[in-house]
Amino acid sequence: MEWAETLWLALALVLILEGLLPLLAPRQWRQMFTQLMQLRDGQLRFCGLLCIAAGIVALALL
Repeated sequence: MEWAETLWLALALVLILEGLLPLLAPRQWRQMFTQLMQLRDGQLRFCGLLCIAAGIVALALL
């Protein structure tokens, strides 16, 4: 499998996972989104950094 195909498969998986919460629990998703809107930029950046770090660790373990 070439890298471009793998990248598209990964993107498709992200979209599937991102769509599960609004599909299964729209009220909770809306509440979570509202809470995220209340965070300051620095807090959002830190959350993004943690997500990136977790993804790198997961890739390294696989």
